[in-house]
Order: sequence, then C-alpha cells, then structure tokens
Amino acid sequence: MAATALARSTGHVARHQALEDIISRIPDFTGSRKRALVHAIFTMLGAATTHGDVAPAFDVSALHPWAAVQAVAVKAVLDRAAGRAPAGRGDVTLLVSTQRPGTVWEGNLFIHLSVLHALVDVPGMESVVDAGLRTALMHQQEDGGLPFVTDTDTWCTVTAGLALGSVGAPREALHRIARHLVHVQHENGGWSYTDRAQLPDTDCTTVAVEFLHQLDTDAYRDPIRRGLDALIAVRSADGGFPTYGSGTPSEACMTAAAINALSTQGRHHHLVQAALCFLADRQMPDGSFPPGWSSSRWHTLFRAHLATRSHHRQSPPAVHDMSGRITGLVQTAQNADGGFGQQNGAPSDAISTAYALIILAGQSDPAPAVHATRYLLAQQRPDGSIVSVPDMLGPRPFPYHVPLLTDTFTLLALGHLTHRIRPSRVVMTGRRHSSAQPSRRTAP
Repeated sequence: MAATALARSTGHVARHQALEDIISRIPDFTGSRKRALVHAIFTMLGAATTHGDVAPAFDVSALHPWAAVQAVAVKAVLDRAAGRAPAGRGDVTLLVSTQRPGTVWEGNLFIHLSVLHALVDVPGMESVVDAGLRTALMHQQEDGGLPFVTDTDTWCTVTAGLALGSVGAPREALHRIARHLVHVQHENGGWSYTDRAQLPDTDCTTVAVEFLHQLDTDAYRDPIRRGLDALIAVRSADGGFPTYGSGTPSEACMTAAAINALSTQGRHHHLVQAALCFLADRQMPDGSFPPGWSSSRWHTLFRAHLATRSHHRQSPPAVHDMSGRITGLVQTAQNADGGFGQQNGAPSDAISTAYALIILAGQSDPAPAVHATRYLLAQQRPDGSIVSVPDMLGPRPFPYHVPLLTDTFTLLALGHLTHRIRPSRVVMTGRRHSSAQPSRRTAP
C-alpha cells in the first residue's frame, strides 16, 4: 500500500496480495466491510483492484454511527470507480452532516478524509470538500503525516489512572484524574476514547469504572453507577459485549473488560457468568482469542485472565478450562530473551511483554515473571519511558502508535507484580538486611 501511495511500480498481483494479507488480519465479523474498505483505499490511490461483490458491506441497519458513515463513503467511492449511479440524496446528506469547518467528526480523521473522497465529485460539494481539507490539514504533524484520530486522551487517561493507582501514586494526582473523567463522562454514563467523540465505547467505560471504584467507591458512587448502567445497556443477547452500541457484534476483549468492571460491584452475578461463558466459547484451541483492537494477542489474554481470576470457584468447567489454556499458553510462548511477541513466533516487544507479565504475576512459579521483568526493564530509556512497536489498531487491522500506552501498561504490569512481592529477611554474611523477594506462597 505504501508503494502504491508513493506511485512506485506495483503490479495487479502485488496489490491483490497486499489486499488479501490485510483482510487475513481482521476480525471475521467485519470482514466484508473491511474488504470493501481496502478496495476503496486502493481506489483512492488510483490503483483499484477488482472490486468483486461488496454489497454485504453496505447494509448499515445494524452498524454504529462511525461504521455507517464509513460504509456509505466507501460505497460512494467504489460506485464512482465502477461507473455505477452516484450517491443518492440520503447518502450525501449523511456524509455532509459530518462536516463542520475546524472540527473533525468524532475525532476520526480517517472517516473525515473518506467522506471527502466520497463527496469530491458530487455537484455542489466543492466548498464542503475545500473546507474539509483545510480542517484535516490542521492536524498535519511535523513529520508530514496525519494521525488516524485527533487524539486518544480519554483512553490514555483511564489506563494511566488504573496503572498509577496500582503502584500507589499520590492520592491527589489520582483524584485529579478522576475529576477529569467525571467531567468528560457522557450523559448516558459512558466514556469515549476522546472528549471530541460522542459515541461511548466499552473499552473506556469499563476501565473508567474500574479506576473510580479502586480509588474511592463512595466518592464516585454516582459516576460508577451510571457507567455500569451504560455498559449493561449495550450487552448482547449472547451474553457478550460489543465495542460500541447495542446490537453490534460482541467481542472477546470487550467482554473480558466488561467482566472486570462488573466484578467491582460484587453483584451482577448472572451477567458475569453469561459473559464468562461467551468468552470461553470464543477461545481458540491454542488458548488465544479472535483479534481485537490490539496487534498483540496478549491484550485480550491478560484481560480474560483477570476476568476469570475472581470467579474461578463458582464458574462452570468451560471457564476453568479457558483459564487453564491461558496459563498454558503464557507458560510456553515466552521467548528466550524473556519477552513476548505480538503473535506466535514474533520477536519480543515491550507492550506484549507487559500484557503477558500481568498473567505471569498470578502464577506460582516466579521465574518467568522475573525473566519478563528483566526484558521490560532493558527497554527503558533514561527518562523512564519504554520503547516498543505500535500496538493499537484502527481502523482494524491498521496499526497506529500511542507511545504513552507502552509506559502505562508496563507500569500496570509492574503494579500487578509488586502485589506478589512481600518483604523478607535475607541473611547475608556478617549482617542482616531487608529486601523484597518474590514469594511462591503469596496469594494473588
């Protein structure tokens, strides 16, 4: 795709192979839409491949607003390239509704630019497209490129809050984070990845609930209750939870996150058990889960591990088996350098290792956790930050990089590890001193 964008010579076969490689990395339930999206990207770059039958991608009746707008834009681009009828009045009205000079709709630059491509040849849309381009260029960065979204401030804030809380950061700092989260909470009780977006997502809502509960349940009782209500409102009939609105497909990672949030309250037992059964049903034979919003399989795995941990005794055998397969996978997948790679056979990277360390911290044998920690600390810069590969996906399966998240999840992993370490008396020759030693007997 990069070669195509830069007008380097790439044949039809190479472009088709690139498309198939991209398609192979996406979740099954978005396959038809994403296949059409990739075709549209090549079309926008002037290197269209065979369009094929993309009609299933354009049934927007069950899509959340972002996906619906993206699908309508993709349809307009592909229809124009194939010589079919231009976008109808209703589609044009929907696309134009996302355009406001100086504002990127829902903070999503990729959708914003897709809409401009869809409108560029529609009569009377010249001023809309010109204003949209000026808005997009407001976000061009020093390296010349544009980001996928304007920012991920709220997602970074909720994860950082949880990580800082796990390592005993100053309470005032944590309450400052909490006050900000209360300020950006939506009326329906949910949170979005950025305060520029109106569509709440399960990812941010679950972690915000966890953080506020761990910080001060009484002080934040109302935001927690509203957050849980918003979470329960999108629950699917299959017991799982989607990323976005009710009626959209459930996902393993979001379901694990929802279990962790619901479990903070000590109730909702029937919801938690149904979600655990959904999660167990989605686990693959090797112990991993279908791809989510991370390039690393360990992101869903650590969340699923935490989800099963507090419900181990009262759960059915399928949930026990799921937990055992997670443990078995983490015990066999560690690389020789102590780290973990994003997928099977991949070289170690810091953020995948941080995810895996959260699982290792709950095991009885401390050696793998020690080995992983050594790898992580070797990736630390003098300023404390952690070097890692890009991890987040958006739109799936395209990766984008938020460096702060590596620092955050490393800190969260070290917080989990710290809870497994207890002070002990170590006898040295000629003197005694205290040191922190991993304990095989300390309970999780």
